[in-house]
Amino acid sequence: MSFDKESESLGFSSLDELPVRYIDRTHAWYDALGTNNHYRYASFDEVPFTRLAKPLSQCRVALLTTAARFDPDKGQQDSKAPYNAGAKFYNAYTGSTAIDHDLRISHVGINRRELTDDSHCWFPLPALRRAAASGHIGEVAPRFIGVPTNRSQRHTIQTDCPEILALCQEDAIDAAVLVANCPVCHQTMSLTARYLEAAGIPTVVMGCAKDIVEQCGVPRFLFSDMPLGNAAARPFDALSQDSTMAMALELLESAFLPRTTVQNPLRWNRDPSWKFHVLNAAALSPEELERRKEEQRQIKRTAQAVRDADIAGRG
Repeated sequence: MSFDKESESLGFSSLDELPVRYIDRTHAWYDALGTNNHYRYASFDEVPFTRLAKPLSQCRVALLTTAARFDPDKGQQDSKAPYNAGAKFYNAYTGSTAIDHDLRISHVGINRRELTDDSHCWFPLPALRRAAASGHIGEVAPRFIGVPTNRSQRHTIQTDCPEILALCQEDAIDAAVLVANCPVCHQTMSLTARYLEAAGIPTVVMGCAKDIVEQCGVPRFLFSDMPLGNAAARPFDALSQDSTMAMALELLESAFLPRTTVQNPLRWNRDPSWKFHVLNAAALSPEELERRKEEQRQIKRTAQAVRDADIAGRG
């Protein structure tokens, strides 16, 4: 009996159903684009851990996101639009949680074929509000925090994280939910969670890139085996968004050791081939690959210009 037949007879799932290995995929992807400079994702032996100081039903919970505020001056930012390096932001920002916001993720590198226009998949503020209304948490923090996705781990740890911690302390939060989108977003949110936890603020990361988060090492991680950009559950499905938020919040309260991962049982109910297509150069024609190479060169030029302008503006 072949391995495949034997596996099938034992009820094994297909190997195609395993979580995407984003570290390997991104390395192979950028090799194919001619970058040939492997990015080293963060990894740590020790993971800080802080327990909640009071019941979750009495806690003020903050929402941290890597989504960007829509700015028409920075060009098209629709969810299915091509990656827009000009829409990136390099400083943390805040917004009131009492009102709705138009946040988009065209500035992060993800496969857009599975995205919809439902921003609640990557910015679950409504689900967090409903958790407060039901008494699951005490209240939503008055501000959410936009976290910049910087490829420099040193800059994230030494510059961005202290600023984010200060914002959290200003709002006197008891815990934080961090929602990641692209591969670098997952690393950024992992580093941020570690920093907040070391400062005494319990955290939970919601994400889809299991290998990146677990290699970095975080206190609590809710893994959803969904396409990037859907860490807060399925689009246009409030029940799945509420259940996913509930699992993240329960993990805040139930985890008693660091590196605790819980897998969301929800499955992506659309095209099952998404795992093959995500960041896979083998899925591209030679002509499409050449187009992507030129696109990558333009992305680097645009990103550098935006960063230079941001530095000049701060100076």
